[in-house]
Amino acid sequence: QVQLVESGGGLVQPGGSLRLSCVASGMIFRINAMGWYRQAPGKQRELVATVTTGGTTNYADSVKGRFTISRDNAKTTVSLQMNSLEPEDTAVYYCNAAVRISTATMPSDYWGQGTQVTVSS
Repeated sequence: QVQLVESGGGLVQPGGSLRLSCVASGMIFRINAMGWYRQAPGKQRELVATVTTGGTTNYADSVKGRFTISRDNAKTTVSLQMNSLEPEDTAVYYCNAAVRISTATMPSDYWGQGTQVTVSS
């Protein structure tokens, strides 16, 4: 089994910063892309940012220039540095990873339990 554990959420004032981290562990042969998604109350889950094994990043237009996604050399940890936070960034943030558990399997999506980010004065 594969586990994704997030940390770093919390309450911050508008204009502030937070850093989210996610560590993958368990039966892992290889992790392909990793990323962050978010879901605000009453809305669908949406992509925030992704990063491939090779370091190629992709961002939602709403966070470009404010958020930075990164991945460690061991390729099992992904972080999201969030600056200039806005009330509209308030949501539960979920870590996602496309994981192969063996050479014989295709990648499957795994999700963390989510961490709450609240931007409010």
